[in-house]
Amino acid sequence: MKKRIAILATNGFEESELKSPKEAMEAEGFQVDIVSEERGSIKAWADGNWSKEYSVDRTLDEVNANQYNALVLPGGVINPDKLRRNEDALVFVRDFFKEKKPVAAICHAAWTLISAEVVEGRKMTSFKSIKDDLVNAGANWVDEEVVVDEGFVTSRNPSDLPAFNSKLIEEIKEGKHELQHA
Repeated sequence: MKKRIAILATNGFEESELKSPKEAMEAEGFQVDIVSEERGSIKAWADGNWSKEYSVDRTLDEVNANQYNALVLPGGVINPDKLRRNEDALVFVRDFFKEKKPVAAICHAAWTLISAEVVEGRKMTSFKSIKDDLVNAGANWVDEEVVVDEGFVTSRNPSDLPAFNSKLIEEIKEGKHELQHA
């Protein structure tokens, strides 16, 4: 059966952190949906400026975690800061962890995970400037290009995308994990 993956993003996502994993997953034959707060399109951020628009496939009010095999959270600064204030987005994220499905987050996307209260006790990485936020939320932060903690994949920045995409695909193929964390 074809794997179906949700990429949760809104305006201000780091373009490479959505585009690169999406292309890598589609090359594996996975169906990838861009899930966002509203219909239409969302605008990327690249090289310090607004960039292209990407079509939204589904809205948060149309989906739930049991429709997907995994969740990907691209970074950027604006994107996760908006999503962390959206209760529907936080519930969507929490449900992937409850269902023990792979979740992958890169760069500043960890802000959304902090607000979803799913990082405590987890080994992970992120963009260096939010290290303290993660440590304060109970994460075991490390400075490595990609970290995998029982199906939970994290990376630091766009230069880590090759390793991030490789581990993300590996975890999606493995499927659900029996997590030790609540």
